[in-house]
Amino acid sequence: DYDVVFSVFCGFLVFFAYHLSRSSSDPTVYWNLVVKYVFKRKDKVKKDNEYKVEETNDLNQEKEYIDPLPEKLEKTLLSRLENDIILSVLITIFVFAIHVSTIFTLQPYVEKFLQIFAVCWGLLLHYFLTNFRKELPWLCFAQPTLKSKEYDMFEVKGQAKLMWFERVQAWMWLIERNFIYPLCHHNRHSCHFESIRFGTLMVVVCTFKCIRSSFNDSSHNHLILLFTYLFFKHDFAFIKEPFLINFFMTTIAYHKFYEFLLKIRFVITYVAPWQITWGSAFHAFAQPFNVPHSGLLFVQAAISSLFSSPLQPLLGSAIFLMSYVRPVKFWERDYNTKRVDNSNTRLINQLERNQLGNDDNNLNSIFYEHLTRSLQHSLYGDVFLGRWGPVSQGDCFVLASDNLNCLLHVIELGNGLLTFQVRGLEFRGTYCQQREVEAISEGVNEDEACCCCEPGHLPGMLSLNAAFNQRWLAWEVTNTKYVLEGYSISDNSALSMLQPYDLRKALITYYVKSVIYFTVINKRLDRWCKLAESMDKNFIDLDITFNVSVDEDYDFRVSGITKSKNEKDLVVTLCFYLSLLARRALSAASHHNSFNSVEFLLYGLHSLFKGDFRVTSPRDEWVFQDINLLNLVIAPSVRMAVKLHQDHFMSTDEYDDDSLLYSAITTYREEYVISHEADPVWRNAVLSNVPSLLALRHVFDDGTDQYKIIMLNKRYLSFRVIKVNRECVRGLWAGQQQELVYLRNRNPERGSIQNAKQALRNIINSSCDQPIGYPIYVSPLTTSFAETNDQLAQVIGKPLSFGMFKRFFARIWNRLRTRCGEGCSSGGTGIQEDTQEEFVMRSMIHRRDSGNEYETPQLLQSKSKAMRHPSLTYQHLQLNKDLTITSSTLVNLSAFRPLETEQRDAVVVL
Repeated sequence: DYDVVFSVFCGFLVFFAYHLSRSSSDPTVYWNLVVKYVFKRKDKVKKDNEYKVEETNDLNQEKEYIDPLPEKLEKTLLSRLENDIILSVLITIFVFAIHVSTIFTLQPYVEKFLQIFAVCWGLLLHYFLTNFRKELPWLCFAQPTLKSKEYDMFEVKGQAKLMWFERVQAWMWLIERNFIYPLCHHNRHSCHFESIRFGTLMVVVCTFKCIRSSFNDSSHNHLILLFTYLFFKHDFAFIKEPFLINFFMTTIAYHKFYEFLLKIRFVITYVAPWQITWGSAFHAFAQPFNVPHSGLLFVQAAISSLFSSPLQPLLGSAIFLMSYVRPVKFWERDYNTKRVDNSNTRLINQLERNQLGNDDNNLNSIFYEHLTRSLQHSLYGDVFLGRWGPVSQGDCFVLASDNLNCLLHVIELGNGLLTFQVRGLEFRGTYCQQREVEAISEGVNEDEACCCCEPGHLPGMLSLNAAFNQRWLAWEVTNTKYVLEGYSISDNSALSMLQPYDLRKALITYYVKSVIYFTVINKRLDRWCKLAESMDKNFIDLDITFNVSVDEDYDFRVSGITKSKNEKDLVVTLCFYLSLLARRALSAASHHNSFNSVEFLLYGLHSLFKGDFRVTSPRDEWVFQDINLLNLVIAPSVRMAVKLHQDHFMSTDEYDDDSLLYSAITTYREEYVISHEADPVWRNAVLSNVPSLLALRHVFDDGTDQYKIIMLNKRYLSFRVIKVNRECVRGLWAGQQQELVYLRNRNPERGSIQNAKQALRNIINSSCDQPIGYPIYVSPLTTSFAETNDQLAQVIGKPLSFGMFKRFFARIWNRLRTRCGEGCSSGGTGIQEDTQEEFVMRSMIHRRDSGNEYETPQLLQSKSKAMRHPSLTYQHLQLNKDLTITSSTLVNLSAFRPLETEQRDAVVVL
């Protein structure tokens, strides 16, 4: 009885360790689910969080793009909870059965076999396979042995291809994490339970910690297991504690010693005399002064590793001091960037010329937010497939692309989840930042030097100098072709596009034609035509706003804009007055100086682009009878004119044909999002992965106005993934905090932030929290789950669910009923094959002639009762929608025998 109870305890112990390893340290996410589904909170998730694009009844109203994250996160968490509930039963039963079988206690060789097998498995997975996939294997070879499909591509066109070695690595990691080490730990506490002092307490603490750590991250367990065996079997054989206790203590000592090695590597790399960069005169003085204190530096590194406190360079020099203790997972605080747009600013601020947040850094931060969403979708799966190399809790990576450069901090690594934080840097970085970006982007294959000569190198190998230099860096390139979904960003100066008068005339022409388009397609056209009944049909507008140089319909005989006298249609009159209103609004926004200066024209165009319409002429006051004309006609016409003006550069006469122009505007209205960047629609569209976007950006920088056309196109981007020594990051951040906060050094060109290629000093310091650093975006703590990566689901399968088991047992029961009915009927399965085939083909022909795309089971059952067939009655004919004419599946033929009326009505439709 005691053994049975202990076996049940072991089963629950492994299950709880598994469940907690799959749970994030932040309990608020699960608590929100409990509040929503258990307590039936009235203020449920609003309709704004639905993962779909809603359109209003008005055809002209812009699409409302909804942030898909809340519902996506909710579905993922529910699927994980459902999977854990199912596995709780399976894991408990499995561990209980193994422990009751006494395979561990009666077979003394099982423990040694599991230990040897785990060490060999870990060396193969975490050493050989990992180094074969590195960008520079063992820092000796010039190319990875196992290359990805995109390695030799100049430009990535699609999603990264799933390679065979990625499948192998994923399954090896899955087996090691979920089977090998849980069996090893389960074997130890089963065999040595009685010999442990304070057995119950020690078994619970040590076994739970070891099993949960193995579920989270088992990349170092093979080394810990090997060191434990060698240390306590040979070096300290007199210690007679059980292996479980020894392994637990060795795990703590191993991680402290590994942190000590990282600190020593950071210090030696940072102070190496042949590559140090002196940012100030103090650095030149501190370099030789630090040499006599090198021995004390090792003592500092040991003590700081014991307390997990970073080693910080004093003012960025070669003198290191131990900082105060900081947690390993987090830094000072959970820092979130606050965005500035029209949803959280006053209306008066939105209309100002120097609008708050009207700078490149604030406007570009949305791209890092989209990058964070893309990483949240695929990061854990890519790490599990080995595309990031070895990843542990607390690691720091730099992602470098054409415009996007950011630092990614791994906060927590669990079983099926990874919590991270993204810190985006400026698009146009400083000189020091650009030098470090060039250092991580340049290749080392061209280096053929060996000491002072250039004899070359062996094929596929690094030269002696290149191999030596790679070993004296605090960072390492792990992947040069990491594919991630994002946006290609192009910005063109709007000043040069409107400088000539003919280009301004083209813009006004497209503006007027867009007004006509959005007027005639609107459902409210009949209501608006009633407004035109009271308008003068022979009206002539002599406003000085209009000019023969830019207005195509300008009548020089009357020096104004006229309408043909033969056109008496109300639609024509309405469009004529709307075109006058639109052009006069642009002139008023440009301070009536749009024809003399292109700067005034751009200012007015940008004002209308962001929705600042001001009716200043008494001739346009008729629009107040229906103010929706401004929102539904004038506003989209301005934005569409900018897009059509962009196409004008590719082909000047493309839109001379009205049918082509109509189809182009229709396509852009459905597929493009043309909006101001401060509009919340812009942010929601980017986060919803809209294929194409366009905006007119106004940046007020250093007293000058800059207008840019921003075009975004969704595509797959290629990033370089650089792993940085995490102790280097912690030390430089701590040094900057000491220098700015405590020593009050506010010099923007201080020596501690100058570029140091061997440590990426400027990039790391720039990514620290404000006001220490100056990142343009810092994401909240974001968690990536395994269930959201489609490629990982192709390898290891989808999570378990109750619906999966329900469908499985339903198929078994359905097949069992069919076979039993065939066996019990008279004649067995003696029905002729041609009879069945004839019936199926006749059913298919009947379905094809009916033209119904899909028929419900109830409709098919009712039709089966009405069909005249003397020897055949069927329950449900399930047809594939994609192969409706060529294939069909016959389910439950009911033994191919006629049924009585009462029996037929009792047939259960599955």
